[in-house]
Amino acid sequence: MEESFEIEIESLNLDGRGVGRCEDRKIFIAGALPEERVRYSRVKSRQHREVGQLEALLRSSPDRVMPRCAHFGFFKGACGGCGLQHLDATAQLTVKQQLLETMLWQIAEVQPQTLLPPIDGPIWGYRHRARLSVRYVRRRDEVLVGFHERVRGFVADMQSCAILAEPVSDLLMPLRTLIAGLSIRERLPQIEVAVGDQAIVLVMRVLDPPSRDDHEALLRFGRTHNVSMWLQPGGPDTAAPLDGNADALSLSMPEFGVTLPFAPTDFTQVNHQLNSVLVGRAVELLAPEPGDVVVDFFCGLGNFTLPLAIRARLAIGLEGSAGLVARAEQAALHNDLAQRTVFSARNLFDWSAGDWAWLVDTYGAKSNAADDSNKTSRIDRVLIDPPRAGALAVVQALADTRVPPKRLVYVSCNPETLARDTAILVHKGGWQLRTAGVVNMFPHTAHVESIAMFESPSC
Repeated sequence: MEESFEIEIESLNLDGRGVGRCEDRKIFIAGALPEERVRYSRVKSRQHREVGQLEALLRSSPDRVMPRCAHFGFFKGACGGCGLQHLDATAQLTVKQQLLETMLWQIAEVQPQTLLPPIDGPIWGYRHRARLSVRYVRRRDEVLVGFHERVRGFVADMQSCAILAEPVSDLLMPLRTLIAGLSIRERLPQIEVAVGDQAIVLVMRVLDPPSRDDHEALLRFGRTHNVSMWLQPGGPDTAAPLDGNADALSLSMPEFGVTLPFAPTDFTQVNHQLNSVLVGRAVELLAPEPGDVVVDFFCGLGNFTLPLAIRARLAIGLEGSAGLVARAEQAALHNDLAQRTVFSARNLFDWSAGDWAWLVDTYGAKSNAADDSNKTSRIDRVLIDPPRAGALAVVQALADTRVPPKRLVYVSCNPETLARDTAILVHKGGWQLRTAGVVNMFPHTAHVESIAMFESPSC
């Protein structure tokens, strides 16, 4: 018989698992919440770390709630698409803010001078982007479409999804029926979902070409459910509409009068409504003035660059992907902002002080010094929105520059790399962390999105 143990849960970690302590060991238990006493069995054990399986709640947290989705849980077969539906939505925000503050203090030994109120929005049906896995189960002669299971990694048996946009959730069962009838049902492993303001695109990743009957079935499905069907036989660049007519995908930011066109395989934030609020907060914090030159590092499609161009004299978008840069330039034309923007493909993970000097010399505005001999070029403000790996090379260059920008806003999807980069800016570059807060981009998941604003030593 498996031995059981009891423990008090003190906190949640970045994976959303409850954390308790026993002597010098940390115990991690999925499904357990702070302030709870639980019984658990041991799954893995190392010298200072242990993973447990929740067996019983001996004392429940006052913030524990009934999950809305029938497929949520921590049992075999439960969907792994989100991990915090058992925690009250307001408490989720509190936990994420605490995690952000903890990372900043433990890694950077820094506290923001003020805390921003959380940027919040819809908590159900918010997900406009998703990558759904597909599996044909031969022994059951059944197709599964959805996210992976939490425990085993198989495709979860989902009939609906509470966090997907409702029209997409409603398609899960019809998709299972559609794919079950295709000749390539065992050669269709994935569906990329992209929801725009006016259209929904489903990109079918296919390992073999569909037959003529498959082709007709896919087109008929698209017409019946008012979605655009695409095929992707290879990498993302091979994705194309099945009937040759591409429905226009776009997301709007009404505060700035900007509409951002995008392709279904392009990166955009999954939560379009909250993205608009986040962009507004970022521009407000950066506070560009009409004569400013602003740089947007990791600009992607121009999600921040275009709104910044509305407020500044010039907005420069830098991005590693030449394809995204080309689409950002097209978006600038679409929004009549081509004269106020510059986009360039650069390797931002190999950025250096020399690259920063090139940027300042090429695009920097002259200071307003009365004496012409003392006028210097400078970039006025910087926004950084990196992937999970952070922006190490960029912040090192910013910490080393002798003429730093006045202000920097950092939008982060990983509080650990944000804290690492904060340490460089503050302790090496002398920047001040004025404010920081969380963005509830992914409700009911452990994902912590955040935003921070720094001012340079010259301010």
